Amino acid sequence: MAGIDPTLVWLAAAVTLFAGFVKGAIGFAMPMIMMSAFSAFLPGPVALAMLILPTLVTNLAQAFRQGVGPALASAREFRLHIGAVVLALAASAPFVTVLPRAVMTGLLGAPILAFALWQLAGRPLRMRIEHRARAEIGLGLIGGLYGGVSGIWGPPLIVLLLSLDTPKADALRVQGVVFLIGSATLLAAHLHTGVLNSQTLALSALMVAPALVGNRIGLAVQDRLDAGRFRRWTLILLALTGANLLRIALA
Repeated sequence: MAGIDPTLVWLAAAVTLFAGFVKGAIGFAMPMIMMSAFSAFLPGPVALAMLILPTLVTNLAQAFRQGVGPALASAREFRLHIGAVVLALAASAPFVTVLPRAVMTGLLGAPILAFALWQLAGRPLRMRIEHRARAEIGLGLIGGLYGGVSGIWGPPLIVLLLSLDTPKADALRVQGVVFLIGSATLLAAHLHTGVLNSQTLALSALMVAPALVGNRIGLAVQDRLDAGRFRRWTLILLALTGANLLRIALA
């Protein structure tokens, strides 16, 4: 399929299984793990295409885990952020092959790493409520612009949720809702750009099963994490995300 060695497809499935586990346990980082690993042995557009369907399906499960009503309530509460993500995703997707990826990864990775390390050092950052609307829109635009060309738009949302000190269950649901809408937008955008075609769609569909298996295992871990440990592991993973983005930028 798409000229990809079957051995590499199995390797991609193993990566997806692990990424699904991390998403189930913490709620995010699946596209980051997949894109980082896939890029080492797959062409960039193929790597991006392969993460789209498994990301969409696992986000669907995460968004509606607590039911339709809570998911719709989260969508209404974070509508400004969602709108900004969708607009920026759609605008940046056509530039997947022309934008300098190193610049975007550096600009996103540096502040994310700094924020996470600041929080882990015991210096919490709280967003003043009168600034929330601007923060939602600004972080949504940043995430969406990067997400259109990389498939990764979650870190700015995580920064927003941590700044607002959002409870664990609510944070996971909001992530699922925002990521689901972003995933659907990314799917539509790359059906238009051609990154998703008959061959890459088939490859992406193959990744759905390992993603769901890993996600189910991760959910069992998530349910055992109290709020404090959940927040700490979220910050650690966010710091690793930022460091990895900087690594990509400097490579």
